[in-house]
Amino acid sequence: MTLIGRTRARGIETLSLDSPANRNALSAALVGELTGALTDCAKDTGVRATVLTHTGNTFCAGADLRDPPHPDALVHLLRQIVELRKPVVARVTGHVRAGGLGLLAACDIAAASTPSTFAFTEVRIGVAPAVISLPLLPRTDPRALARYYLTGERFEAPEAARIGLLTAAGDDVDAVLEPILDGLRRAAPRGLAETKQLLTARVLETFDRDAADLTALSARLFASPQAREGMTAFLERRDPTWVL
Repeated sequence: MTLIGRTRARGIETLSLDSPANRNALSAALVGELTGALTDCAKDTGVRATVLTHTGNTFCAGADLRDPPHPDALVHLLRQIVELRKPVVARVTGHVRAGGLGLLAACDIAAASTPSTFAFTEVRIGVAPAVISLPLLPRTDPRALARYYLTGERFEAPEAARIGLLTAAGDDVDAVLEPILDGLRRAAPRGLAETKQLLTARVLETFDRDAADLTALSARLFASPQAREGMTAFLERRDPTWVL
């Protein structure tokens, strides 16, 4: 069973996270298949840009707690999106949680429908948004991240746009994206590649400097007693023991 849908229209390759049974959570299998699809896009001269979207009412619920990817695999996927010499555009019409926000931050452009919601839920299960910080910290308002990282609060699409997580939000996300995709189709492939390299240099410096430390942190936290309690509580639909 494929977990990534693929379609193409006028040079735009659309990759759809298609695992609605677990709300498109980042399982080892989904991360591996998305990595392969992006590799294909990189090699295909017929692809001008890639749109990353989803089926169901959730773009991505974060890591699959039953079959999580290795932190190294997630780092590789996020870096692959940043390094791809073609623009990657996120299209969101639903909810985004935890690791899914790392996917948004890695994309060059991200747009969402107004009803979409967002939350960094890691602290609520006893871990931290470690690996996904690689693209998030250089691109998102630090004061806002401090609030949403530390509290796990849910926030809406206009706020996500205000803090730099999204490029734009609107009632009709396809109307928002139409002029953006038209602009990408009109741009020269070499011009797009070189311009993207300019825009992502600072993000890639963060990967070079911090990826190993944040990968190790993620592995330690997910193996901790608090994380085991937090993940068990989540799966059992109850509060973890530390909730006051």
